[in-house]
Amino acid sequence: MSTELYLLAVLVALLIGLAVGKAWERYKLRAGRWIDRRRLRETPHYMLGLNFLVDNQVDQAIEELTQATSVDADAIEIQMILGNLYRQKGQVGRAINIHQALLQRPDLTTFEQAYVLLCLGLDFRHSGFVDRALEAFQEVLRLDARNRYALVNLQKLYEEQHQWGEALRVREQVAKIDAGRRPDDQQILGFLRNEIGVEQERAGQHPAAARSFAEAIDLDGRTVPAYLNLGDAREREGDLGGAVQVWERLIDTVPEQAHFALERLERAYRQSGAPHRFVQLCRRLIDADAQGWRARLALARHLTAAGQHRAAFDQLLEALPHHPHALAIHQQIWEALAGLGFDAGLFRGYVELTRDAVFYLDPHICRRCRYRSTEPLWQCPQCHEWNTFVEERLAPAKDAAAVKTTAMEP
Repeated sequence: MSTELYLLAVLVALLIGLAVGKAWERYKLRAGRWIDRRRLRETPHYMLGLNFLVDNQVDQAIEELTQATSVDADAIEIQMILGNLYRQKGQVGRAINIHQALLQRPDLTTFEQAYVLLCLGLDFRHSGFVDRALEAFQEVLRLDARNRYALVNLQKLYEEQHQWGEALRVREQVAKIDAGRRPDDQQILGFLRNEIGVEQERAGQHPAAARSFAEAIDLDGRTVPAYLNLGDAREREGDLGGAVQVWERLIDTVPEQAHFALERLERAYRQSGAPHRFVQLCRRLIDADAQGWRARLALARHLTAAGQHRAAFDQLLEALPHHPHALAIHQQIWEALAGLGFDAGLFRGYVELTRDAVFYLDPHICRRCRYRSTEPLWQCPQCHEWNTFVEERLAPAKDAAAVKTTAMEP
């Protein structure tokens, strides 16, 4: 009998616990009264607002969420979303007013206060109030020292102000929070350390700059500008052999970015009396990447400078189908054709190969925000992310192999 009563008591306690849990999930005490969270979520305006938000229809989302606040004017989450939407729409002043009004509420939890401050910091950053944005993000971190979003935005602010040392310090905190889960941490640390080296170089602190470039490479072996800058530093010191080693290491580590070092290596090989090493390097890169056009272009320029116009022309016709809208290839072809006296057969083959080519003035595009540039950039000026630019290419419009064969005929 006692066992049955014990089991019954356990069952009753379990049911009471479930009831209390459900009530806690559904209701929230605010300003001395209980708020029904489910009632807010079940309003059609709330759901429609979320749907419009997912579809990126900002105006409709603002309209529906504003009507949803009539159900519960104290709903903090809706007010924060509305403020963020106004900021996205460009009405930053209105967003600031909404978020500042939320901060005046005496019943905010620490988490809610930190999140509203984060939104306010984003408002200030968007409107260009750097000092106030810094203050807001630092206040978030006072409430929550491991708030990754505040740290990342603080880092971006320091980057925009070219305070590379502060940006590096903050990113190191982010990396500690991530604990190796995000590979881009080391990449960003490498680029920030490289920027510190650039600033030191400008200030005449050459030994310190060289150390910073080397540290950037140690942080992330794919920090391409650090290799270039370290090699340049060694060349200025008179250590041409050391510079060549650094640039060659870049090519071995990041072969798809080898073209950044090719001009430097061509000059260095020529100064050291071994220009044939550049030809060998270009042919090795061509063999490793059949679609790579930049190594062929560099080799063609080298051959043109040596008076080997036909060999240069052949390399350029090989490169052209892989990147038909690269103006640099066409300019080099014209120079090669001029050296060949504008041979009619070669010129006709070139025209056939390029008849349907499309030319871009800005073929480099950011993977994150789709910003376009005429040249590859290490940091996007629009979204401020590091190492996101790729080269947008078009496939050849017709059978390049057949046309090329025609062009090669005497």
